[in-house]
Amino acid sequence: MTRAYVGLGANLGDREATIRKAASLLGARRLSPVVETEPWGYADQPRFLNAAAELDTRLGPRRLLDRLLELERELGRTRGGPRYGPRAIDLDLLLYGDAVVEEPGLTVPHPRLHERLFALEPLFSLDAGLFVPGRGSVADLIARLQSTG
Repeated sequence: MTRAYVGLGANLGDREATIRKAASLLGARRLSPVVETEPWGYADQPRFLNAAAELDTRLGPRRLLDRLLELERELGRTRGGPRYGPRAIDLDLLLYGDAVVEEPGLTVPHPRLHERLFALEPLFSLDAGLFVPGRGSVADLIARLQSTG
């Protein structure tokens, strides 16, 4: 069994209900507080709700990513708009144990995790001692972003 962390975000529809349903369908052990955040990467869109889910999984990283994409489709995510644009649900594999994975279409830890307070802060609320392989502690990453922001 591997402890994994998934970022959840939504800015269309009933954002909180969709995030909570996604966490339930994932079998999350815990869900961080759900917080409202500014859009990242594409500003002209509604504000997001974001959270992080902690789960224990027997799925490998690739199969877990496939499951996340499957759940996104089930919950109404469509692709084709602008990159980082509005979406009913976004599920990102942030951490998979202490694994570092670099394959076509799959990078763990998430390649932009260290740049995103909206992902780091929910992770910190679940486990203040979390470490991002190759980047440092979540607490230090948050402090760095807050000092430059």
